Amino acid sequence: MTKALPPTSRNRASLAYRLRYAAQNPEKIGTYMLRVARDLRFRASSRDHVAYYRAVMKADAARSPEAAVGSPTRERWLALGQLQFDYLLRHGLKPDDRLLEIGCGNLRAGWRFIDYLDAGNYHGIDISPDILLAAQHTLVRNDLREKLPHLTLVGDLKLRFLPARHFTVVHAHSVFSHSPLEVIDECLANVGRVLAPGGFFDFTFDRTEGTEHHVLREDFYYRTETLTSLAERHGFTARLMDDWEELPHGQSKIRVTR
Repeated sequence: MTKALPPTSRNRASLAYRLRYAAQNPEKIGTYMLRVARDLRFRASSRDHVAYYRAVMKADAARSPEAAVGSPTRERWLALGQLQFDYLLRHGLKPDDRLLEIGCGNLRAGWRFIDYLDAGNYHGIDISPDILLAAQHTLVRNDLREKLPHLTLVGDLKLRFLPARHFTVVHAHSVFSHSPLEVIDECLANVGRVLAPGGFFDFTFDRTEGTEHHVLREDFYYRTETLTSLAERHGFTARLMDDWEELPHGQSKIRVTR
């Protein structure tokens, strides 16, 4: 794996960037055009962003659950899950912590959390029924049924069905990188209710130092201050995690606490 690259000011949605990228990577033009066609089709048939991205996940998971959560190979899937687990372990994760993973996917990191935490202490949620079926296969493959994990399908990030002040750690990897600002705002408006005193919420995002933008409706790029200010409006203290920036991945991480 390579080290994470620092954010740049380039706008991946601009015509100039797309033309330059196409000239440098002509073999990817066909794949991109298929994504554009899919984007138009899903936008036309989806009532909101959750429905849109659920359709994206259904299409991607049909080809490969690992690729659907952003890991092109099984090796990369394992490595990125290990990276997430090791990071929280260094930040004091204990077996008796109660962990909520937003966007748990097919348990890329989740199976390691489940194995480490006390039985019943892991709760994963996702908007995609297809990826949650893949998560069940991950549980069986790793023989983790006795750890009694909770896996729940959701249609929003209001978290209304979860108990108040319960989770000591809330974790969302590669969720806000695929979310418009109103979805992030909804999550931050509600996650404080389920966060236990002294707990924290870590989330990753695609960072830019230039114009905020999105590519199709799948990939969103934000400035750090946009998300920290949004968190602060909901009563959190928010900070960019500098030690995460030193690790081999492709996103930045913010931690919010009360």
